[in-house]
Amino acid sequence: MKKCMMLRLILICCCVCSFHQAYCWGFYGHKRINFLAVFLLPPEMLVFYKQHIRYLEEHAVDADKRRYAVPQEGPRHYIDLDKYGDYPFSELPRNWREAVDKFGEDSLNAHGIAPWWISTMLSRLTSAFSEKNSARILKLSADLGHYIADVHVPLHTSSNHDGQHTGQKGIHGFWESRIPELLAEQQWDLLTSRAQYLDKPAAFIWDRVLESALASDSVLKIEKKLSQKFPADQRFSFENRNGAIIRQYSSAYTIAYDREMNGMVERRMRSAILAVASCWYTAWVNAGQPSLRQLSQPGWDEAERAELEQIQTAWQKGEILGREH
Repeated sequence: MKKCMMLRLILICCCVCSFHQAYCWGFYGHKRINFLAVFLLPPEMLVFYKQHIRYLEEHAVDADKRRYAVPQEGPRHYIDLDKYGDYPFSELPRNWREAVDKFGEDSLNAHGIAPWWISTMLSRLTSAFSEKNSARILKLSADLGHYIADVHVPLHTSSNHDGQHTGQKGIHGFWESRIPELLAEQQWDLLTSRAQYLDKPAAFIWDRVLESALASDSVLKIEKKLSQKFPADQRFSFENRNGAIIRQYSSAYTIAYDREMNGMVERRMRSAILAVASCWYTAWVNAGQPSLRQLSQPGWDEAERAELEQIQTAWQKGEILGREH
C-alpha cells in the first residue's frame, strides 16, 4: 500500500514539474506583471485599463496557451542570441528585413524572433488605438505584455534555456516561477516610476533583451555553484503549491539562490512592469492619444471566441507544438 502511494505521489510530481516548466514567468508572474503595469499609466489611459484590469491579468497567459495550438507561436517568446556570436551580438541586424536578408527567415525563426515580434505587436496596438477598437486594444495589450515580460527573462536569450546543456534542467521554472511565487507578495517592491514615452521603442526592447543576455550566464553559474555547497537532501522538499503537496525546490534553497543573485529576479520583474506600461503608453501616444473614456464595451466576434476556445482546449491537452522554451 505504501509503495503504491509513493509511486502515485512521484507520478503526480512529475506531471506538475513538466507542466510547470512549460511557461514563461509562470502564470503568476505574467498575470502580476500585466496587473501592476496598469497602475503606471496616465489618468487618460487608466480610466479604460483599470476598468478591464481583470481581463488584462487573466489573458496575460493566452500567448503561452497559444503555443499548444499554433506552431508559429513558440519563436515569438525567445531569441537564442548565443547563436549569433558574442555579446553584444553586433553581427545580428536589429532591423528585421536586414536580418532576414543576412540569415534567412527560417533560420531566424529557428532561434527565436521575440524582439522583432514585439515591434509588430506594438504597431498592431497603435492601429487598434487609432481605430478605437476596445476589444483589440485589450487583446493586443494582454499579448504584448506577455512578450515584453518574456524578454526580461535571461534564459529566454540563451539556447541553454533550461540548463539542459549544463546538467541544470529545471532551472528555467526555478528562476522565473518558483522565486517570484515564493517572494514577490511578501518581500518585493514592484511598482516603479510612471510609464515613459519611448522615442525609439525597438531600440528600447533590444536594450532589455541585451540586459537579459548579459545576465544569462550568471543565472546558470550561480545556481551551479550554490548546488555544490548546498546539502543535496535540502535542495528539494514537499511543499504546498496552489493547494497541492508537490516536490519542488525548497524554500531555503530558493531564498539562498535569490540572495546569491542579489535580487536579480525582482529587478527584472520590476523592469518588465515598467516596460509593459511604457509600450502601452507609447502605442497610445503614437495613435494620437485618442480619448478612451467613451469606448464601447468590448465585443468579441465569433472568430475571436472560437480562437480562445481552441487554445484553451489545446492547452488542456498539454502538447506544445514546436520547441519548448
